[in-house]
Amino acid sequence: MIKKIEKFVGVDVQTVRGCCYYVIDNYKKYVDSGWVKENIPETLRKILLKISNNSFEKIAIGIDAPRMPLKKFRKRNFSKEKNQWELTKDKKLGRECEVIIKSFNIGNPQWTQTFKNSPDWMRLGYSIFEELNDFPYLYEVFPSASYKMLENDELKFELCLKNFSNGIKDMLDASVAAITVYEFINGRGCEVGGEDNLGTIILPREIS
Repeated sequence: MIKKIEKFVGVDVQTVRGCCYYVIDNYKKYVDSGWVKENIPETLRKILLKISNNSFEKIAIGIDAPRMPLKKFRKRNFSKEKNQWELTKDKKLGRECEVIIKSFNIGNPQWTQTFKNSPDWMRLGYSIFEELNDFPYLYEVFPSASYKMLENDELKFELCLKNFSNGIKDMLDASVAAITVYEFINGRGCEVGGEDNLGTIILPREIS
C-alpha cells in the first residue's frame, strides 16, 4: 500500500442526475458521499481538495468513465487463447483496456468513441479526467467488472446509505469504485491496457 494515501474515492459519471462520489478511509470506513450537479469538473475538484485537506498525495480517485476519446479506430483484437494481440482488417471502436475486459468476460464495456461521436456522459468523463489530471493517484475503474470479480469474494467495507435515494445504483457503483481503488492500491488488483496510449482500467483482483 502507498502509506501516505488516506482517502479512497469512487466517482460515478452521468449527466441525468449529476455525478455522485463515495469516500472511504484506509480502514475501509465510510467518510463522505454526495452529488455534484453543476459545474461538475470544477466543483468535484474543490470537493476532492477539501476531502484531502489540499494534499494531492493523500487521496486516490477512481472514475467510472473513459479517460479519453479514441484518436483513431482500433486495428487489433486481443486473443485470450493465445494471450496476444492480433491485427484485424476491420476498424474497431473501443480502447485496448476495454477489449481486455471484454475478452476475459469480466464485463461488457460501452466502447469508447471518437470525441465527435461520444455521448454526453463520456464527454463529461473526459472533462473530469482533464480537470483532475494533476492528482497523482487518478484511475479509471469499471464497477461492473469489479462486481463480477468480487462476487465470490468476502470483501467487506462500510456502506452508508446517506445520499443514496437520488440514484441507488449510481451511488452503489461509486462505492464499488472506491473499494476497487483501495484494493488496487493495496496490491490485490491489476491494471489493464495502455499500449494504445489511451489509458488503462484498474481492477480489484488479478485476471485469471
